[in-house]
Amino acid sequence: MQDHILFGTLLNALLVLVGSAIGLSIRGITHGKDLGEKGKRVSDAIFSGLGLGVILVGVGGAIKGAVNDQIMAAIKDGEVEFADISGENTLVIIISMVLGVLVGELIDIDKWVNKLGDKLESAMKGRGGKVSQGFVSASLLFCVGSMTIVGAMNSGISGDHTLLVTKSVMDLVSSVIFSLTMGVGVAFSALFVLVYQGAITLLAAGFGQFLSTQVITCMTSVGSLLIIALGLNMLGVTKLKIMNYMPAMLLPIGLIPLWNLIW
Repeated sequence: MQDHILFGTLLNALLVLVGSAIGLSIRGITHGKDLGEKGKRVSDAIFSGLGLGVILVGVGGAIKGAVNDQIMAAIKDGEVEFADISGENTLVIIISMVLGVLVGELIDIDKWVNKLGDKLESAMKGRGGKVSQGFVSASLLFCVGSMTIVGAMNSGISGDHTLLVTKSVMDLVSSVIFSLTMGVGVAFSALFVLVYQGAITLLAAGFGQFLSTQVITCMTSVGSLLIIALGLNMLGVTKLKIMNYMPAMLLPIGLIPLWNLIW
C-alpha cells in the first residue's frame, strides 16, 4: 500500500476523518447542555487560541520561504551577506496574490464552496454546527500549507510519503480540536484534502520534474500567507474570502519562468 502514489494523501484524508470523529464524539457528550456565559467565553477563547496557532504556522512558513529565497539568491550571486529578508521572489508573490484573487473573485470560488457547505449543512438538518464554516476553514488549513505542496510533490515525483505522513498526524490532532469547536464540517474537509492534495500529487508525478525550487518556494510562500489570513479571520480581525485567493498558489508556475526571462 505504501508504494501507491496516493498513499500519503489517502492516509491524510483518513486521519482527518478519524480526528473529526473523535472530536465530534467529545462534542456529543456535552450536546444540548447549557454551558452558560462562562462556557461560551471558554469556547471563544479556545477558538481564538486556534487562530493564533494558525497564524504562527503561517508566519513560520512565510519566514522559511523568505530565508530560502535569500539562500538561493546568495548562492546564485556568490554573496555572503543578506541585505534584507525580502528576496527577489517577493514581487512575484505579490503579483501572484493580486492576479490570483482577481481570478478567484471573477469565478467567486468562495461562493461555490460555501454553497457546497450550506448544502451539506441542510442535509445534516442543522446538526453538528455551522457546516460551511468548518468545511471551508479546515479545508484551507489542511491544504494551503507548505507541507501540502512539498509533501504532495515528494509523493508524486519520488514516492517519498514521509512528509505527508507527518502532516497526517498533525492534521489528526488539528481535526480533533477543530471539530470540537466547528462541528461536522471539519469531517467533510477530508474530501477536499483527497481531491486537492491528490491532484497535486498526480500532477507532480507527470510534470513535477519541470518545476524549479524557486517555483516551489513561491508556491509555499503564497500558501503561508493564506494560512496567516485564515488565522486573522478566525480572530475576527479580517473577513477575507480566502478561497478566492487560492488561484494565487498556482500562478508562480508561469510567473517565475516569465520573470526570469524578463529580469
